[in-house]
Amino acid sequence: MPLTDAAIRAAKPRAKPFKLSDSGGLYLEIAPSGGKWWRYKYRLAGREKRLSLGTYPDTSLADARDRHAQARKLVAQGIDPSAHRKAEKAANVERVANSFEVVAREWLAVKRHEWTEKQHAKEQARLEKHAFPFIGREPVGSLGVRDIRPLIERPAKAGHLEQAHRLRYQLSRVFQFAVATERAERDPAGDLRAVLPARNKNRHFATITDPTRVGELLRAIDGFTGTFPVACALKLAPLWFCRPGEIRMAEWAHFDLDGSDPVYRVPPAIRKLRKNEKENPNTQPHLIPLATQALAILRELQQLTGRGRYLFPGARDPKRHMSDGTINAAIARIGFKGELVGHGFRHMASTMLNELGYRPEVVERQLSHKVAGVEGVYNKSQLISERKQMMQAWADYLDALKAGPTGKITPIKRRVA
Repeated sequence: MPLTDAAIRAAKPRAKPFKLSDSGGLYLEIAPSGGKWWRYKYRLAGREKRLSLGTYPDTSLADARDRHAQARKLVAQGIDPSAHRKAEKAANVERVANSFEVVAREWLAVKRHEWTEKQHAKEQARLEKHAFPFIGREPVGSLGVRDIRPLIERPAKAGHLEQAHRLRYQLSRVFQFAVATERAERDPAGDLRAVLPARNKNRHFATITDPTRVGELLRAIDGFTGTFPVACALKLAPLWFCRPGEIRMAEWAHFDLDGSDPVYRVPPAIRKLRKNEKENPNTQPHLIPLATQALAILRELQQLTGRGRYLFPGARDPKRHMSDGTINAAIARIGFKGELVGHGFRHMASTMLNELGYRPEVVERQLSHKVAGVEGVYNKSQLISERKQMMQAWADYLDALKAGPTGKITPIKRRVA
């Protein structure tokens, strides 16, 4: 007679295990401890076997009958339901192990030593935001163009074309890693190059190169009403025209303000270098000669922050350096939002110094740009003497622009061979 829920609930444990039969080999086994297990007894190839179908009441009578019916169908087809369950479990384990997210995180771990911590965090965040929520659980080998195309079209349609290109390239590298580790046959992201519009090759950081407008900017910087460290950072940005991170992460230990040739020695750790270059003990610091105007700003700033580690400590935690959005926020505050960004001071100086007649190689050295080709391999000259002259003349020129549009600068003439 088929079981009922009332009969199951009424059943009390006994000294030894006993069974309550349902039908077709399905029964409930009750242990002396009170535990109740659903079992299915079946015969296959002349052998009697049993299959566990769950515990009561977690697995109800109706659920147990459903599982029993599925198992009986397999037996009718000559398939052992116990072996089938083990195969499915193994397949699920393999599916999880070869999911896109697992493979992508393995790739991130492999590449980590090549990147800075900041770059690694950016690469990981991009995948976590734009890929894992949509394809993270899918087996990497099962994904195709149809699955990948919506991921890169989404940021492109939102107007973030550069983000879309970076995402496509990143996905492609993950798939190439999957192919190399024998978990995928091909790279579907590589087939999607033609889907995206070409990058804007003329895209540059917002900058100002008109002398009159530069003068207006410098006067606005002098009128900045924010905190004193941020005001000093704003004033030093056009004088140094180094990368923004080299300003906000500057430490007092990197400066010799009282030497005969005062410089800011930008350590490899905060320069834009490959990780192996940063860790190479032979990599030299980049030198920024300090004009008298920069020295005056630094000496005044030293009275406020000189006892700490950083020139520009964080507003919330003085043990950390200024955040990376501070300079751009200050630029916006003085009325130049959209017209200039922190990195734009480099474009400003590069453009104007070249127009003023300075040797391009001197400007490039001061910008800490790598020299291309054979010359970059063999020519290790730092041109420091010319750079000192140029940095002082540049500071004087900026003072002249700040005073009015008639300021002039005397170019360093090309040396005669």
